[in-house]
Amino acid sequence: MIERANAVLVLEDGTTFHGKAIGKIGKAAGELAFNTGMTGYQEVFTDPSYLGQLVTMTSPHIGNYGTAEPESESKSMQCAGIIIKKFSEVASREISDSSLQEFLEENNKVGISDVDTRALVRHIRSKGAMNAIISSVDSDSIESLSEELKNVPSMEGLELASKVSTKEAYVLPATSEESTLKVALMDFGSKSTIAKCLNERGCEVKVFPMDTALEDLLAYNPDGFMLSNGPGDPAAMTSSHQLVKEIIDTNIPVFGICMGHQLIAASQGLTTEKMHQGHRGLNHPVLNHKTGKGEITSQNHGFVVSRSSAEGNDNIEITHSHLNDNTVAGIALKDKSVFSVQYHPESSAGPHDSRYLFDDFIANMNSNKKS
Repeated sequence: MIERANAVLVLEDGTTFHGKAIGKIGKAAGELAFNTGMTGYQEVFTDPSYLGQLVTMTSPHIGNYGTAEPESESKSMQCAGIIIKKFSEVASREISDSSLQEFLEENNKVGISDVDTRALVRHIRSKGAMNAIISSVDSDSIESLSEELKNVPSMEGLELASKVSTKEAYVLPATSEESTLKVALMDFGSKSTIAKCLNERGCEVKVFPMDTALEDLLAYNPDGFMLSNGPGDPAAMTSSHQLVKEIIDTNIPVFGICMGHQLIAASQGLTTEKMHQGHRGLNHPVLNHKTGKGEITSQNHGFVVSRSSAEGNDNIEITHSHLNDNTVAGIALKDKSVFSVQYHPESSAGPHDSRYLFDDFIANMNSNKKS
């Protein structure tokens, strides 16, 4: 057993949890979020949508199977820090290339273990999402950490997508035998599996920075636009609202995921709302209103499209709803080949119930190409 330093977690309402340090010695602050997935911790930690957040994993054992490079959703860990119950120093999987401790150290990330994560999650569910700070620095006191925490910005009103969007455009070729379609993927903090799902379906994908001008996007001559997931408050991204509106007005098919979904909504005059504690996990039930079927989905978001604003727009069809709280989980434009969902159809980790949405997008592009 490795002897580990003491660590502390301080919430902005003064609630304090003591535990043991994992990862590097130091401190990290951000909005508290919790993920209920029983697997897929590496995919969670490397998802750019978690930028600026301290992620609490509710599964009691984390680190058991180590990490493997192909399972990362971006080039590095994106969350600010991690909070877990039982930490495994041993990676008991043949294909792992490092332990989670090594992965944390390589990514210069701070974490805390031996925390009663059930109590922490119950607190967040009751009080709502709030900022917190982790520290494993001996000299830090609860009082000094509470003072530092006052300077951590609220997630509401925070634009973060520009911090994770690619700076240069790049092409990912199709991996199936026949490549017939070209997709322009707007990178607001995209998970790598989104492009892989398109590549597997015969699409060449060109990933563009989020501030790319429409004329430069159209110069690629895309058959469709994919609007990716990403971190932060969609309401703060007013320039992206306008760009997405311009993209939609081209009449080229569009598919949006999470942040992309929210930006499509905002471009049509809908509003978004900060949620009490968000949806993050691999088992969220969603109803498809078109088929009447339920889907188990992978989700990660702290903002949601206002149902009243969606219902008040005659050109918006609500296609999916979350069965736990009836929040809007998918929309489509009635006069355009544009649809979006509030969850992750590419999953990774998670169930594959919703991957048909990529096939629907392919069908839309082929239909538009023929016409």
